[in-house]
Amino acid sequence: MATKPVQFANNGNDFFNELRTQVDAYFTTNKISKNGNWVLWSKTAFAIIVTPILVVLALNIPAVGIPMPIWGSLLLFVLIGQMHTFTGFNVMHDACHGAFSSKGWVNKLFGNSLGLMGSHAFIWKFKHNTLHHTWTNVDGLDDDIAKAPILRHCESQPFKPYHKNQHLYMFFLYGISIIFWMYANDFMKYFNRAVNEQPMPKMTFSEHVIFWAAKIGYTLIYVVAPLYFLGIGWGFACYMAMQISMGIVLSLVFQLAHAVETTHFEDGVEYNLSGERIPNEWAIHQVVTTNNFSTKSPFATWFMGGLNFQTEHHLFPSISHVHYPALNKILVPLCEKYNVKYNEMPTFGYAVRSHIRYMKSLGEAA
Repeated sequence: MATKPVQFANNGNDFFNELRTQVDAYFTTNKISKNGNWVLWSKTAFAIIVTPILVVLALNIPAVGIPMPIWGSLLLFVLIGQMHTFTGFNVMHDACHGAFSSKGWVNKLFGNSLGLMGSHAFIWKFKHNTLHHTWTNVDGLDDDIAKAPILRHCESQPFKPYHKNQHLYMFFLYGISIIFWMYANDFMKYFNRAVNEQPMPKMTFSEHVIFWAAKIGYTLIYVVAPLYFLGIGWGFACYMAMQISMGIVLSLVFQLAHAVETTHFEDGVEYNLSGERIPNEWAIHQVVTTNNFSTKSPFATWFMGGLNFQTEHHLFPSISHVHYPALNKILVPLCEKYNVKYNEMPTFGYAVRSHIRYMKSLGEAA
């Protein structure tokens, strides 16, 4: 049975009201847009120009006239995986949240860059924008933690004996996660017309066309072309190198934002049974269920599209990631003022170790 959406407590929302007022004042005072700026556009240009060049070079197409050793193709496919990750973090993510531009058609256009990874923006937006961003870390509603029974992400999920090794085998699953996403998960959601048993809005004809065009185009470019130009063995190796490279980084960034030792989880089924509300107001729930990391690293912020400032993103998803460092300076003092537990880890490595310890602890408790 599907978990019904649950409500949040309305405790006056004083924390979020003051936070939103100060954030609005920041943009008004500095006379800047909440959307992307030249930094975002430069990243977009970088992704659009570099990715196809790498693909052409990696495929070693005879007509191009640039011979590439097979080990070079393999390394380039690893890099292509990271370029897709970069595009997803920086371009697609902002666009699908309506933060890329003030123009809706621009957001839709660049949101469909998710097709470069073979997926579909319409389904992703319902899964991510609606379910994950509303009910973050609420078991039964947040699809990002709906990996049971393979992985156990919180104490409300059933324990299985094999979970004692999940902190080890999860990296293998992260490595193949994009393959499963593209060729299984998306199709299950598409044909079931639901995400984590929550019914999706009806898709238009154009959305159906985009879904199939992305799947076919992605398969031709990243599966068929490598097999044809590089041979079956090396073509498959290059495809897997790209997928594993992309899968591990994408998975880790999103896991470090919510599944670490300091973040909070709720049991949606329990609230369904009791009829009670989640005790925190929505904004405070977003803060306590989310974790920032590597916020002092310019490279991490540049490459991850500000997703290392995950708390700011969850509170203001319609504001472009280029503004998150500034919002962080507003958020932290207010968390202290209202005694709201703000989670931050200093480095990527520190957060990875915390994620491993957290998943290991869930595998030790029945």
